[in-house]
Amino acid sequence: MTRIATRPYPYRTAELLRQSGVHPVLARLYAARGLTDVKELSSDMTALIAPAGLLHIDAAAGFLADAIDARKKLVIVADYDCDGATACAVALRGLRALGARVDFIVPNRFEYGYGLTPEIVALTAKEKSPDIIITVDNGIASIDGVAEANRRGIDVVVTDHHLPADTLPAARVIVNPNQPACGFPSKNLAGVGVMFYVLLALRAEMRRRGIFDAQTQPKLDALLDLVALGTVADVVKLDANNRILVAQGLKRMRAGRMQPGIAALFRAAGREARRATPFDLGFALGPRLNAAGRLADMSLGIECLTTDDEGRAWAIAQQLDEINRERRTIEADMQDTALALLEAINPKDSATISVFDASWHQGVIGIVASRLKDKFYRPTITFAPAGDGWIKGSGRSIAGFHLRDALDLVSKHAPTLIDKFGGHAMAAGLTIRADAFDSFSAAFEAVGREWLDRSQLERVLETDGPLEDAYFTTQFIEVMDGQVWGQGFAPPVFCDEFRVVNQRVLKEKHLKLQLEKDGRRYDAIWFGHADALPDRARVAYRLDANEFNGVTRVQLLVEHAESI
Repeated sequence: MTRIATRPYPYRTAELLRQSGVHPVLARLYAARGLTDVKELSSDMTALIAPAGLLHIDAAAGFLADAIDARKKLVIVADYDCDGATACAVALRGLRALGARVDFIVPNRFEYGYGLTPEIVALTAKEKSPDIIITVDNGIASIDGVAEANRRGIDVVVTDHHLPADTLPAARVIVNPNQPACGFPSKNLAGVGVMFYVLLALRAEMRRRGIFDAQTQPKLDALLDLVALGTVADVVKLDANNRILVAQGLKRMRAGRMQPGIAALFRAAGREARRATPFDLGFALGPRLNAAGRLADMSLGIECLTTDDEGRAWAIAQQLDEINRERRTIEADMQDTALALLEAINPKDSATISVFDASWHQGVIGIVASRLKDKFYRPTITFAPAGDGWIKGSGRSIAGFHLRDALDLVSKHAPTLIDKFGGHAMAAGLTIRADAFDSFSAAFEAVGREWLDRSQLERVLETDGPLEDAYFTTQFIEVMDGQVWGQGFAPPVFCDEFRVVNQRVLKEKHLKLQLEKDGRRYDAIWFGHADALPDRARVAYRLDANEFNGVTRVQLLVEHAESI
């Protein structure tokens, strides 16, 4: 079930924003999203929260400055998703610009799993001979891995954003806004954002030491296209601080001032960088990078982001595009299998979904979990074989159900059930024995029934209510596209009552519509929906500028519709 609701907003706040010069529609959109001060709309770098607020960041800057001065070898240990790849690229480009000797290694997820494990430390020591390991987008849970590095005389600097466990690793320095006692106001930095902040602090430390001045220092803002991509693709909340990072990155992309790999990914995805939006980053560029980590080796994605050779970047981007096509095929097959399995259990009678199939691919289970969660609106975990009697699960959650905390509770109730787990509120991963799948499913369902009531298992599509006729224009769409929307700062969805003038099904799966309101007619399309609408309907929609034969017209992208 999906129910359309109108997002409330404080009228006085909206009016104050309007009086401050904000577009009248944007004023109520912002007010509905909790924005109260026009200063929160600033996208200037000067409005960014200062690095000093991050716990231990000065210690990290001093330690790394000493290491660079001593010509020590640094090795980045990266995660294998888009956030990890961009964080690695930011670290490599930034540290090299600051004079460091630096290399990287990214674990093969199927061979070594996630994070700085003892096995990865051994591999890194053997292949790279580091003096210092720097983790990006991982490490906060790597207690055993850090201990192994310490045993080998390798210092570890952890940069991460994931939630910590009760015990922290014994690293030389930890920079993570979510670690205990860190008072940094924005807890929502992605891994790439944390690494960018470390570079800002390191550059400031090197200025203090007289190595650079304001004129000779490296321009770290050249990395903001990478920061924006990783931030959007990791679906972290776009609070005011993250919106600045994303806005600055998009500004560089639109101006053509981006890494060759970013430009190549736009080209491979058939998108125009001069019109770059968060949607492009999250649904076109991000998946192509993620596909490398899911099906192949994220080293390919990292090379794409770090090469300055435009020809090489384009060749890799084409490879990534092919891998992504393969990923989509595998995903579709897995989703069909999952839906067939769920026919026997009817998810509407359950609070959670857990599914496993011996033929599934580890690299794609997270996407399938996300699709099933979207379809049935239940916290969902999908499992694939991991060898030697183990299976790995990847989960996606719904509002009001903290997935990592749920796994923690399952682990506390049945200490031998889960081998390891980690993640955050909306996404998490775990490893269990294959023969424990049924026991885990039952324990996970018990937590779901305890934490969720029926109303929470109903999808509520929040909209911004009706849109005045005067704003169904491409000019207003340009105004909206100039803002940074995303996770935690939802893109506008409007809702109006329309007469359905005509409708037809395209390619057996998309509903093409002509809708009428107040005597005006609008083209509309509902992707992935083929069932006809009644003569009159309440329609939730996004505005889209549809270009065809050189003419741009307003089109409504239908999110949901219900009879009046």
